[in-house]
Amino acid sequence: MLEMYKNTLLNNYANFKGRARRKEYWMFGPLSILIYFGLIVLGFIPIIGTVFLILAGIFILGIMVPLFAVAVRRMHDVGKSGWYMFIPLYSLILACTEGEKGPNQYGGDPKNPTEELEEIGKE
Repeated sequence: MLEMYKNTLLNNYANFKGRARRKEYWMFGPLSILIYFGLIVLGFIPIIGTVFLILAGIFILGIMVPLFAVAVRRMHDVGKSGWYMFIPLYSLILACTEGEKGPNQYGGDPKNPTEELEEIGKE
């Protein structure tokens, strides 16, 4: 779980191209929200709470780009434009839906990256 979080954060920080599996999307988003709310809760500690509230603000600003990027890639996995993430209920349904099998217009299948190699030379 942490490895996938780190990979999304460091390697795909602002990558809006390609596709993201449900697992990548659901491991990154909720864990980021938990960290944010954890910092907010620690912000209510007397004397040092202000430091945690400042850290929460910095964290949420730093995490917004990768959150949008993974959401766009998740929409791509189901064959939709990234703009669909702004339609509240429908984007939730799409985020829970299994991605298209095989490559689509946004890239190769993240569940089976070797599938494209098997298709080379077949025509």
